[in-house]
Formats: sequence, C-alpha cells, structure tokens
Amino acid sequence: MSIKKIAKEAGVSTATVSRVLNNPGYKCSSEELRERIWKIARELNYMPNEAARSLKKGITDTSQKVWYLDVLMTRTGNLETDPFFSELLRVIESEIHRQGCILMHIFHQPLLSNDRKCRTENIDKVIAQMEPDGDIRSDGLIIIGKCNDNVLKKLSAKYRSIVSVNRNSTNYLVDEVICDGKRIAAMAVEYLIGLGHRKIGYVGDCHNESRYKGYQDTLFQYGIDMDISFVIEAEHTEAEGYAVMERLIQRGDAPTAIYCANDMIAIGMLKCLNKYKNRYYVPSIISSDDIEEAQYTKPMLTTVRLPKEEMGKFALYLLIDRLGGGHKGIVRTELEGKLMIRESCTLVENANRMEYYI
Repeated sequence: MSIKKIAKEAGVSTATVSRVLNNPGYKCSSEELRERIWKIARELNYMPNEAARSLKKGITDTSQKVWYLDVLMTRTGNLETDPFFSELLRVIESEIHRQGCILMHIFHQPLLSNDRKCRTENIDKVIAQMEPDGDIRSDGLIIIGKCNDNVLKKLSAKYRSIVSVNRNSTNYLVDEVICDGKRIAAMAVEYLIGLGHRKIGYVGDCHNESRYKGYQDTLFQYGIDMDISFVIEAEHTEAEGYAVMERLIQRGDAPTAIYCANDMIAIGMLKCLNKYKNRYYVPSIISSDDIEEAQYTKPMLTTVRLPKEEMGKFALYLLIDRLGGGHKGIVRTELEGKLMIRESCTLVENANRMEYYI
C-alpha cells in the first residue's frame, strides 16, 4: 500500500504523510490529523516500499522477514491521555515502519495497569477482546506503560515475543526497556533537598509505584522524616493536580516543595497556583517525563527528562531480535533520565517570590 493512497484518504499531501510516518517529532497541523493518518496507515496495513517488495518476493530469511506487531497502551486514566505515553507511541510507530514491520493494532486498556482492578475484573475477557479479527496473527507485542503481572503471563502465551516500555520494572517477566522510576524520583527529590527543602510532598500513584518508592528512599537517605500528610495519592492527570493544589492551598501546614509523579499533575498544579496567585503559598514543583508542554509553562517546569526516542528504538530492537532468534533469555535495558532545571523550583527561603501563570 503506497503513501499516495494514505494521502488521498487523509486529504493531505504525500509529503505530510511521509513526515508523520517517519518523524515522531514532526509537528502536524493538528493532533487529530496526525492520528487520522496513522489510523488509515494501520487500516491499510501500510509498510515501507522495501518491506513490501520483500513480502511480495516471498523472502523468508529472518533478517528480512516482515513481522506483524501490536501495541498495548496501559496508561492510567480513561478520559485523559498522558502525553508522555502518546509521545513514546509516536517514536515506536515510526520505528516500526523504519524497520520494515507492519503495525496491526493499537489497544488501549487502562484496566490492565491497575493491580487492584485486575484482581476483581474479568481480565480474560479483556484480553480476548484483543484477538485478531482476520486470519493474520501478530508476532510480537510492545506494551507501553505499567502492566499487571498476571496479565503479562497471559499475554506471553499469545505472542511469540513481548517487550515492555515503562518507568516500572516487570521483574524479568518479559524483555523490557525502562528508565527506572526510583532513580528518576531520587534525582528530583535530591534537587529539592539541595535547594534547602525538608518539607517535601509527593503526588501520584502510591501502589506498586517505583517513583513513590524512590521518593521514600531518598528522604530516608538524607535523614528526613516522611510526613504522611504530605503524600497524596492521585491519578496522573492535569485535573487531579489542579484539585490537589486547591486542597493544599487551604491547609495551614503544607509542603514547601512537591515531587509530582508525572508532568501532567505538575501542570495542573501550576494552573491552580495561577488562579490563586495572590495567596501566600507558592511551593517549588518538580516532576518527571519532560513532555512537550512542560517547556511552555510559565514558570517553565523543572522535570526529569526520560529518553523517549531511545526507549522506543531499543524496545523494537529487542522485539525483533527475539523474534529472529537472536536471544532467548529475558533482557532488561535501563536508560538514564536527565534533570532539566528550569524555573518552577527555588531556594526554600525564596519560595514566595515566584510568579505562577500558564
């Protein structure tokens, strides 16, 4: 299937289609258009010319074999998308096509990331909904986001190869590419401690979450008692961040600094502080991921950048290598985060001098 066919159905130029499919960082005129192009490409089973020619010739050598792949998105939040995972998906989609593979399906199943819900819901029924409609069965699966251990075991029986891309480890159940959440949290919390903060809060998922564990361990390492009232469990959405900050503003005793488990929580907090910017409470805020929007807040958000491009590329390399018989043991590839120091954090004594608005 040619790019021309996709361009015709999407109502755009072939150049636009090519840029969208091959460049995860390409700024389309709208996110809706970008998603429409990818949807059409998947429906038409688009593959790059070189892969198409190999398939037509019946090439069976594993180094040139065309693999059929699925992607499972398990990000939390049914109504709001976590841009980190969407940006990571762009990288993986583009890399799948560059490697001459066919992306068959993208499944969205937030339930599968929630251990408590997986114990009460019928996960076999959820997994059954991922069965292919046609005769072609996908060879491999890339899981983006946290996934329940029992679900991983069930999925492993359905695919020849699975790779998890995440901020939490699967404890060697499947091949994985991670940017360790504990180390990410440690980097963020240590920065706050270096600014003189001792009353440091945490907002995000607390259940089986490596970033929460990293927050706890870092406070302990520096001899700082963790105040449980500064720990607020929340979904990783902007709305949750906004709501949490509204509650903190009303408190008589609140943390001088907050580590948010992801950028969306932090952005919601910044927007809330903008609304109440005449109040005395102005905490330092730091988070992790470094989504695109983090660079356009004011003050710009200090966060720990996760290497999305490398995470996506290594995930596909591992998947193809196992499918081709290159390795049999479980492989974990761990990448390092990078602290992006911007403007949303300050010395503890200067906390009330910042201006918040987005």
